[in-house]
Amino acid sequence: QVQLVESGGGLVQAGGSLRLSCATSGSFPIMNVMGWYRQAPGKQRELVGSITGDGAPSYADPVKGRFTISRDNAKTILYLQMNSLKPEDTAVYYCNADYWRLGVKYNNWGQGTQVTVSS
Repeated sequence: QVQLVESGGGLVQAGGSLRLSCATSGSFPIMNVMGWYRQAPGKQRELVGSITGDGAPSYADPVKGRFTISRDNAKTILYLQMNSLKPEDTAVYYCNADYWRLGVKYNNWGQGTQVTVSS
């Protein structure tokens, strides 16, 4: 019912920065958590970071201190600010939303955006 569309990926040199965005088609009346995941070639999709409905972020160890997850004031866009990028950050990045709407629980995924970090 809610569409998630990622953007902002691209090619960047090691040490550089990118900001990913995940735009939503509507609001999440009761949001449990939103997060960013990534999947590198030949590997399972893994959690990068998440943010709760009250704005508390959490990060996976490999990105702590380098990545920041946030939402805009209207809570319609999820961001992932990525600094000090490393080649091992190369992956397709996906946003995810876990929420309730009209008494029904949903878990939605975006289509993904490619991030490539060159050495």
